[in-house]
Amino acid sequence: MAEKASKLPAKASRGGARSEPGRGPGGLVPGRSGSSGPGSSGPGSGKSEAGGSEAGADSVGAWDDGLIARRVSEASAAEQAAVMETRVGGGGGNALPSAPLTYDGPLRSRLDALRELVGLSRARLDSRTLAEAGRVLDEAAARRRLSGQHTVVALAGATGSGKSQLFNALAGVNISETGVRRPTTSAPIACSWSDGASTLIDRLGIPGRLRRRPVQSQDAEAQLRGLVLIDLPDHDSAAVQHREQVDRVLALVDAVIWVVDPEKYADAVLHERYLRPMAGHAEIMFVVLNQVDRLPGEAAELVLDDLRRLLDEDGVALGEYGEPGATVLALSALTGDGVGELREVLGQFVAERGAAGRRIAADVDAAAWRLRPVYATGRRTGLSEEARDEFADRLADAVGATAAGEAAERAWLRNANRACGTPWLRLWRWQQDRRDPPTGRLPARAPADEEATARQRVEQAVRTVSERASAGLPTPWAQAVREAAVRGSHGLPEALDQLAARAGLPPGRPPRPGWWPVAVLAQAGMTLLQVVGGLWLLGQIVGVMAPNLGVPVLLMVTGIIGGPLVEWSCRLAARGPARRYGQDAERRLREAAAGCGRARVLDPVAAELLRYREVREQYARVTGVGAAAR
Repeated sequence: MAEKASKLPAKASRGGARSEPGRGPGGLVPGRSGSSGPGSSGPGSGKSEAGGSEAGADSVGAWDDGLIARRVSEASAAEQAAVMETRVGGGGGNALPSAPLTYDGPLRSRLDALRELVGLSRARLDSRTLAEAGRVLDEAAARRRLSGQHTVVALAGATGSGKSQLFNALAGVNISETGVRRPTTSAPIACSWSDGASTLIDRLGIPGRLRRRPVQSQDAEAQLRGLVLIDLPDHDSAAVQHREQVDRVLALVDAVIWVVDPEKYADAVLHERYLRPMAGHAEIMFVVLNQVDRLPGEAAELVLDDLRRLLDEDGVALGEYGEPGATVLALSALTGDGVGELREVLGQFVAERGAAGRRIAADVDAAAWRLRPVYATGRRTGLSEEARDEFADRLADAVGATAAGEAAERAWLRNANRACGTPWLRLWRWQQDRRDPPTGRLPARAPADEEATARQRVEQAVRTVSERASAGLPTPWAQAVREAAVRGSHGLPEALDQLAARAGLPPGRPPRPGWWPVAVLAQAGMTLLQVVGGLWLLGQIVGVMAPNLGVPVLLMVTGIIGGPLVEWSCRLAARGPARRYGQDAERRLREAAAGCGRARVLDPVAAELLRYREVREQYARVTGVGAAAR
């Protein structure tokens, strides 16, 4: 039986196993099938696995598909029946312990970070951007619940590459159909070297009628114990559903064996559609150059070197000299040359039980790379203190903080002049105040043109601070920062107007320093001297008092000169307090304007920047590069 099984691949390639028109491969006997794909229906699709012997009996007979005529011998039918018995019997004690897959600490941390990243980003990114990351999380969770003792490996290749021959050669029995009619494989076929892999195969959507077990010796089966091998349809098949099945299964398996031939190893479809996008999955990839028996002399090595060169150009790391990467082999499934080496390498790969974890890690890397444009930036981001101060200054200018401080200073000086000035000057100023409005107060409402100018200044301040805060951010987060600033600016000019009215000059007169009473008394004394001197002179004129011009004139001159002198001295002394009073008024208005701007604009902008910082840190954990660069 072993000798016959070893000859099956060569026999199949020469005979060209065919399927009946309207039926696909996947049945027990080559040429008979119940369906062309998973979930499809057709004649015989309702048959159970136990009915395989009946299917084999039905297959014994001549049939002609118009291209190749072949009769299945009784010996071949008996051999296929043995395969069915082995598969249905469950392999006896060949079942592996049903232990779920476990991820190591770093991978668990990266998955948790990716889950947190997706959660934080849902309000800022559209579902299409996060779809791949969500799929990776779902597949990682689904794979973790399944067996960790089995490794699912897909055999993928182009039309005529001989992957079905290699599938049969690894299994040691003719399981998958081979032939010259294309496409030959129309649905994925699973072959498990140990029991307990049914849930893994269920996840791939492969029905029970397309599941097989190899017929091998105990030593050969132990070498690949835990392997679940999937024979895929041609990835370049003319049938769209075949390509869709390839893409679907490739996204679920733990590893891939790419089978190429000397004619199509440089096919652009293979490299651009599959190998280049999957360059990050090199550690779970095997690239097998099949049909080397067709190459004379050293041509096989030349083709193999050229294949390595193409893989290197695709960005696929090669596992050579102890480095992690894809394994590249040359073999002939027809003659068996090199198949043993592949079986040995594949056995070691399966025995490590690490392919599923490496596949998930590579999927996380790919998802992180796709998300890089919406998270990573090469520039320093955030809102600097300089930008905050400039924003506060612009708002202060909009509410007229500087003008308010100057007005407060003038009001203080005016009050000082009123208190310390001569009575005659105070009387004149009182008359002026009655005609003109006081200049030390802010009007209740600004004129229309000034109000429009203030609004434009506020809008310009908000626009400038939003541009500075969003500079260097990826587009979604920059847009979120700008939107937060615009939302906060609604009603800001009106709030600043109300704030200016409340935080302007306090009602009443400015506070007086302690020396003002002394100045008032001095000024009163100077006035009293003028009055006494004047009355004295008047008394002399009317003859009431004795003539003496010297003393009354001296008193009047002293009062007349001393009054302005006291006023001038008070004005000099009042400059410092007046300036401090004006600065204090300006500071209060600036702080009030800055507080209003901070609450309405800067805080929402800072919240968006903080959210971006959080997602940037989570993204750094996903990529495994440590803390995010600020």
